[in-house]
Amino acid sequence: MESAYFEPSGPDTYVATPATIGPWSRDAQHGGPPSALAARAIEAHELDERQRLARVSVDILRPVPVGKLTLSARTARAGRRITLVEVLMEADGQEVLVARGWRIERPSGQVPEVPDGEAAPAAIPPPDASSGVLPPIFRRHRDGYLASIEWRFVPPGSSGGRARAVWTRPLLPLLPGEDPSPMSRALLVADSGNGVSAVLSASEFLFINVDLTVTLPRDPAGDWLLLEASTTIGKDGTGLALTRLSDQLGRCGMGMQTLLVAPR
Repeated sequence: MESAYFEPSGPDTYVATPATIGPWSRDAQHGGPPSALAARAIEAHELDERQRLARVSVDILRPVPVGKLTLSARTARAGRRITLVEVLMEADGQEVLVARGWRIERPSGQVPEVPDGEAAPAAIPPPDASSGVLPPIFRRHRDGYLASIEWRFVPPGSSGGRARAVWTRPLLPLLPGEDPSPMSRALLVADSGNGVSAVLSASEFLFINVDLTVTLPRDPAGDWLLLEASTTIGKDGTGLALTRLSDQLGRCGMGMQTLLVAPR
């Protein structure tokens, strides 16, 4: 297994390792690693320790190749209480991804925490307990990105409704010797919501996300993140994957993906 998802290759330049390879093409990355890398750049740009990255919206302009990437960041809206930062990712002279992130000021006084009122998240299953409930796309692809995450699927029905639930834990850092931020960790796995909640056969249909938005009311705690995902598809070939994000303390955020759905 690789040592990280990316290797630094100069100022604002990184080389993707094979651990980023997604399930749709051997030449294209899964959306999670480049989204997480973009979030890292949003947090680092004109750093303000008074603010935290609360929301990131990623638009995937074209498949992100498994190769060299260059990132550039700019402040779209500066402020003491809120700042909007935009990051552009390029590969081989083409724009492949753009991400925008809202950094919001941490309060100087106490703010009451209001939970969502949902039941406590399901317990993390033992390592071998979830092998029988793997979605087909996870059984078909056992290397690249999917092999870089520890997946522990929760038995069907444990999350209520028709959402499919899985506890996730990255086995690699984003960059060598560096712990990813809470937002980067969330983006790294939240982009799998459409695969976790797949309602169509991956051998017969594409259901590729063109974007990813993650909002975190609070930073996730610990290494594990629970994805409770469901997909809705319209007859015109547009899908929507919604993913509730929880740590072992409870809900901590939400992910949303717009899907291109088409027969292969």
